[in-house]
Amino acid sequence: MGQDKNISFKEMVPKEERQREKFKQKFWRGVVHLFVWIGIAVLYYIAFSFFFDTPLEYKMKHSTRKLEQQYDSLSARYEMIEQVLYNVIDRDEQVFNALFESDPYNFDSEFEKKRWENYEELLNKSNKELGTEFFEKLKQLEKQCSEHLYTVATLEQTADSLKQQIANIPAIQPVINKDLTLLTASYGMRMHPFYKILTAHQGVDYTVSEGSRVFATADGRVKDVLTKNTTSGKTVIIDHGNGYETTYCHLGKIYAKRGERVKRGDIIAQSGNSGLSLAPHLHYEIKHNGMRVDPIHYFFMELNYEDYQKIIRIAQTGMQSFD
Repeated sequence: MGQDKNISFKEMVPKEERQREKFKQKFWRGVVHLFVWIGIAVLYYIAFSFFFDTPLEYKMKHSTRKLEQQYDSLSARYEMIEQVLYNVIDRDEQVFNALFESDPYNFDSEFEKKRWENYEELLNKSNKELGTEFFEKLKQLEKQCSEHLYTVATLEQTADSLKQQIANIPAIQPVINKDLTLLTASYGMRMHPFYKILTAHQGVDYTVSEGSRVFATADGRVKDVLTKNTTSGKTVIIDHGNGYETTYCHLGKIYAKRGERVKRGDIIAQSGNSGLSLAPHLHYEIKHNGMRVDPIHYFFMELNYEDYQKIIRIAQTGMQSFD
């Protein structure tokens, strides 16, 4: 019995139990070591990423710095171009003031101002007022539509009866003016460039460079070619029949000959600066039954309604003629 007392508790535990306990201890020790190493690896990666860049990060940062430099360069160029543009606008206004003794008309700002005023006015109206105004305008539009339909029918009848005469009515601009910006002085009372007094300007002026093509605005016969040193300079006069006659002044080289038949769109001359002229330009006139009329209403083959309204506004801004 004495020997049995000396047997340890460890020896009393079965061998299989001891092996399982050792395995558990080793397993959990391994799990702990694994998490420790994972934590160390994560901390190492964080520290490494904080102080050093991966190749991909380095490439991206380099690309970002390059884009920032390009952006700064483009911003500087934009500011420089914007400043140059403002200088050009200022010089253009000064030239306009010097030539026409008036401020240039800003169509965009005037249109925007009017549009916002109309918008604010609509916001201040009630739904009932808006409805009433809508129906009133609808009635007006219906009335205008019926009137326009009647006018169109009348015009169609007139056009059918005048088919042979349409080609003899001035209906285009005498120069290429797609942007409508070349017309600088219109029909009416305008400031004379040399005498500095208001005089009757009985045509329209186009600021075109010397050598620009000048076209016949309708079919007709060249009535006269004036090349003597007069205030109107070198001039071509075309008789279109039906009471219409067009005059082209301050020309350079003239191609048309007296008595020659011309068609609408034929090149009859080059623009110039002959005669009493402030700068190279073309002065264009239309006569109907011996009376000078406003040529701006005779561009209907080229201009739609919006372009017609635009060229009317442009013509109203020029207060000084070139001849």
